[in-house]
Amino acid sequence: MTLRNLGRSNLKVPPLCFGGNVFGWTVDQAGADRLLDALMDAGLNFIDTADVYSRWAPGNVGGESETIIGRWLKARGGRERVVLATKVGMEITPDRKGLGRGHIRRSVDESLKRLQTDYIDLYQAHADDADTPLTETLHAFDELIAEGKVRAIGASNYSADRLEEALQVSRDERLARYETLQPHYNLYTRDQFEGPTEQACLRHELGVIPYYSLASGFLSGKYRSEADLHGARGGGVAAMLNPRGFRILEALDAVSAQLGARPAQVALAWLMAKPSIAAPIASATSLEQLQDLIAAARLNMPPEAIALLDQASA
Repeated sequence: MTLRNLGRSNLKVPPLCFGGNVFGWTVDQAGADRLLDALMDAGLNFIDTADVYSRWAPGNVGGESETIIGRWLKARGGRERVVLATKVGMEITPDRKGLGRGHIRRSVDESLKRLQTDYIDLYQAHADDADTPLTETLHAFDELIAEGKVRAIGASNYSADRLEEALQVSRDERLARYETLQPHYNLYTRDQFEGPTEQACLRHELGVIPYYSLASGFLSGKYRSEADLHGARGGGVAAMLNPRGFRILEALDAVSAQLGARPAQVALAWLMAKPSIAAPIASATSLEQLQDLIAAARLNMPPEAIALLDQASA
């Protein structure tokens, strides 16, 4: 499997990243162990999580995903084989949020403890924090790199303007820069990333690792009517059951038939074929679902298939 660079960092990753948001929510420790073992066997060693995952699940407080990954890392060993990404900044408690230096420094140590490792490969600002100067945030991240706790930093949910501003601060003050951007981007939701944000990433050679790569499962093709809206994420796709959504599914079906693949594989491969994309993030809750991710990372998309999907989702 051909590895890709994450920005200008020395991190090299496979063309797909596994989203750890399901750990501690719809996947328990035993299930996570099976999924992570299978991912490693397939060469998909890039794992993304966050300190806030999975706080939204009943009874959770945040940190559950990191804890599950940490137990797996401890049991299996081979930390150097895994490219581990996590995030900071979303609200853990009302007084624990944002990108201030104190919160970042406390949070990274908590994440390291939960992950049972002494370094994080990619540490990301989970969301822009307009109340904290970019200089403060970037100085804090730069300190963590200098101390060996973090190898590279990235941003998530930044606008093009704020991303440009952050990169300028790093240049002016000779600080570590964001090497990646994690935006909401998929075959259905294109307008939030395509345009100025994508152009900024290409211009500055950032590695883009989009989330919601399968549009909460809509692009897998399993939601085609309101009767299909079930499960943990079913309700989130109701708005996609519209003429444009059905047009996208029809194009996915056509390309899938042509390539002998499944819609989820094609939707992910469409993302991987984009010049700006390093590795889309996708999750699975079973070994069967995981096979789609593994197959997608190996699927070759002909130009005419990409053009058909571009047109259908325009």
